[in-house]
Amino acid sequence: MPIAVVKEIRDIPLAELEIGMGQVRTNKNATKDIEELAESIQQVGLLEPIVVCPADAPGKYQILTGQRRFQAVRLLNHATISAAVLDRKLSEPEAKIVSVTENLVRLDLTRPEVKDAISYLYYHYDQDVKIVAEKVGLPQTRIREVIKYDRLVPELKTLVQDGTATLDAAIRAQDAASVGRNEPDVDEAVQLAKTMSSMTKNQKEKLQKEKRSNPDTSVEELIEKAETGAFGTQIIIDVSTTTHSALQSFAEAEGLTQSDAAATFIEAGLNDAGFLS
Repeated sequence: MPIAVVKEIRDIPLAELEIGMGQVRTNKNATKDIEELAESIQQVGLLEPIVVCPADAPGKYQILTGQRRFQAVRLLNHATISAAVLDRKLSEPEAKIVSVTENLVRLDLTRPEVKDAISYLYYHYDQDVKIVAEKVGLPQTRIREVIKYDRLVPELKTLVQDGTATLDAAIRAQDAASVGRNEPDVDEAVQLAKTMSSMTKNQKEKLQKEKRSNPDTSVEELIEKAETGAFGTQIIIDVSTTTHSALQSFAEAEGLTQSDAAATFIEAGLNDAGFLS
């Protein structure tokens, strides 16, 4: 069953609109970005109405999707904006579901915003990954990826966001830097995350095992072992374009690097053939 039904599409005065709590775009938008959108609307018009529902205040409507479009139209000094009006007021979780789903379809939602919204829904729905996946229409693997990210220390979140470290490496690095401690050593975790991002899954697992077996091993010693090949051997293979494309798709679906995805299949194949025990 749909969360709500669009009862009408009509022009609504900007003065009657307010940005709702469920609006996923909580980060401040850059002025230049809004100006560019306003210029586009000025040239071709508003191609897609915003989505609103009744607000608590009488005669007011809450913006569920279309915050940037609303800001751009306001910049143009328009008196009204085209809006799809839902038949009822939504709760904050329902509003977030509508917002994140619409923005994912539009393919213009930033990663931090997706993470914030999904993390909120995860805790709202009693940490049930399946329910959240069903609500927002994402694979459960994507939801789990977001939840794993949510438990990282801020410094590691930054590395993942700017592409300096992979999510898997950051999680493993934080776990390794927490061995023998109540809280992770942040500096150690950052160093390990950067190093582990270029390692295979097998190498990362061996590094973690080494740290668990020898908690007093310094991060410098761990990195030295990694660089000298103590945690595994890297190989280079040639594959067809079709195989490479399939590997990329699998890696993205599972939240792995291509190296880890390839290692997974190689290890599984060798194990099935009886060469790996």
